[in-house]
Amino acid sequence: MSVAKAGRLAQATSPYLRAHAHNPVEWYPWGDEALARARELDRPILLSIGYSACHWCHVMAHESFEDAATAELMNTLFINIKVDREERPDLDRLYQTAHQLIAQRPGGWPLTMFLTPGELTPFYGGTYFPPSPRAGLPAFREVLQGIAAFYRERPEEVREQGRAVAAVFPRLEPEAPAEDVVLDAGPLEAARQALAERFDSEFGGFGGAPKFPHPEQINRLLRHWREGAAGEQPDVQALYMATMTLSRMADGGLLDQLAGGFFRYSVDTQWRVPHFEKMLCDNATLLPLYAQAWRISGDESYRRVASLTADWVIDEMQLAHGGYCTALDADSEGGEGRYYLWTREQVERLLSADEFAVLAPFMGLDEAPSVDGHWHLHARGDLKALGRQLNLPASTVESRLNQARAVLLAARSTRPRITRDDKILTGWNALMISGMAVSARSLSDPRLAQSAQQAMAFLRAELWHDGRLFAVHSRGHRTQLAWLDDHAALIDAALKLLELAWDSDMLGFAIELAEAMLAQFEDRTRGGFYFIGNDHEQLIHRSRPFADEATPAGNGMAAFALQRLGLLLGETRYLEVAERTLRAAWTAMCEYPVAHCTMLDALEEHLRPPDLVIIRGEGLEADALVEVATAVYSPRRMVLRIPSAVADLPAALALKRPMESAIAYLCIGTRCSAPLSTPAALAAALSESSEA
Repeated sequence: MSVAKAGRLAQATSPYLRAHAHNPVEWYPWGDEALARARELDRPILLSIGYSACHWCHVMAHESFEDAATAELMNTLFINIKVDREERPDLDRLYQTAHQLIAQRPGGWPLTMFLTPGELTPFYGGTYFPPSPRAGLPAFREVLQGIAAFYRERPEEVREQGRAVAAVFPRLEPEAPAEDVVLDAGPLEAARQALAERFDSEFGGFGGAPKFPHPEQINRLLRHWREGAAGEQPDVQALYMATMTLSRMADGGLLDQLAGGFFRYSVDTQWRVPHFEKMLCDNATLLPLYAQAWRISGDESYRRVASLTADWVIDEMQLAHGGYCTALDADSEGGEGRYYLWTREQVERLLSADEFAVLAPFMGLDEAPSVDGHWHLHARGDLKALGRQLNLPASTVESRLNQARAVLLAARSTRPRITRDDKILTGWNALMISGMAVSARSLSDPRLAQSAQQAMAFLRAELWHDGRLFAVHSRGHRTQLAWLDDHAALIDAALKLLELAWDSDMLGFAIELAEAMLAQFEDRTRGGFYFIGNDHEQLIHRSRPFADEATPAGNGMAAFALQRLGLLLGETRYLEVAERTLRAAWTAMCEYPVAHCTMLDALEEHLRPPDLVIIRGEGLEADALVEVATAVYSPRRMVLRIPSAVADLPAALALKRPMESAIAYLCIGTRCSAPLSTPAALAAALSESSEA
């Protein structure tokens, strides 16, 4: 193997790419050098997209990319490009869609696509290919030879196939609704009904295995319940579906029962056995749901899960400079999940007899092993029932269980460490900042607020430069101009931090981000936003994503954040852009509402604008007003406490003047109340608003 082969990926910012630097495959990163070489040699491009925590990416790398014979075929027949889907979500989004069009089935990772060298149009693709035929999949070497022969012997057919795929992309965009369409609550009700039809009444969640958390759908149900909670017939079933799902996920193997943090998804319907990668984005969107569920119900189990998850993020994923890392690998010691698995003998040897007597039945060690003769710990039952079974007080059971967890966690920490992807992704960090900020307020926990503020400080210092936002920070460098999702999520994060502590400079940053998003991403003709900015590398298609995927939809986050920022500032331009975005997504929301829950949150606040509570003042009087405004779960409410001395405010906020004592203003849409000087007056105004 030559030094040059290793050199192409050895200096990459992506840990995933660097892990492939010494493969015998002549990998290129995506860029001018690789694309020019493909055109020069007239070779098809083999595009391999994955990410560092992906189990099957590791499997295919070991079986094929580290194999000299397979690498020789790849090097002779193709120009081979390796892409980290987390650094280049534009490429991943585009070619995942192409795979679905070609293969007529969902994609995944690793994604293996074959492109024409000139147009970069895909003409064949798959995901994982084994080294020999298995489970209906052809051997990878056979695929390589067949594709190369097809390209060489039938070049016009190859190009026609690529052109046909490229021609389909524009037709995937939702049809524009009629100009006179009236935005109404129809999609909100349809989503509620669809979620009820898909709800697993036995184990929680929606649909069958593999079972994903779908936090946007849980959030939609909580918001739906809250909208009618003050009415005569509150939708308690919506609340039940949401909280039962949260409980089952937290009790199962989806949650790391020792250290906290949620895994990617469950391979079974009961949430017992997960796919063992831990992703920042999943935990960012699940964390606030548990904190809010505690606020709604007072159930301490939700508070415990939220605190455990936040602790894991702060201890394991937040670096000294403040930014949050991307993921923990699924694999260790040559296998998936081995870091987390136990034998019964290991556990019994580590614990006292009293501790084992509590943990074994509570964590499922008295059942059959769940993963290759090993146990992955999950909680079942409740402490009171176990106490009755063991003739012990529930407090004793809980104490012994906590002691046992601590012992096992300490023992597990001595195992070979799981690989951590330490690159910083702006969008995922923004989601976690929002999650920490919401949870800090819900749990009254200043550690979470400090964590969120440190992460935002890092993003502003390192990834916001000369009026442009960057998407990735790794090895001391910022790379890649940011995408729509990065901008939209960061605006929302800035607004949520303002609810923790007023900062005029933070408001200015949110405005700068909004202006950059409008300048770079807005589709001024059809409404909505493109995923790719105007001065990004332009690919064969420029999409406007409205549906939620592994993370909330960028257009949904943009519409939601612009509405809130527009109401806060009295900026009608932002409100108009948000409405055009909702109209652009209307057909898609109506046809498949469950896939567009983030868009639906924005629609809900368009139809019924949020309560904006502005509190001016300091001291105990202001504290009392804040306590009234934040006492209950109110997702359609913004509460901002602005000190009396702050004077550099936009015009709409400057009108909310301070007085001798603390004062509150309640604004609903563009209508604001007279000053409210007592907690009782504010409580009455908020109650009237919720019943309206």
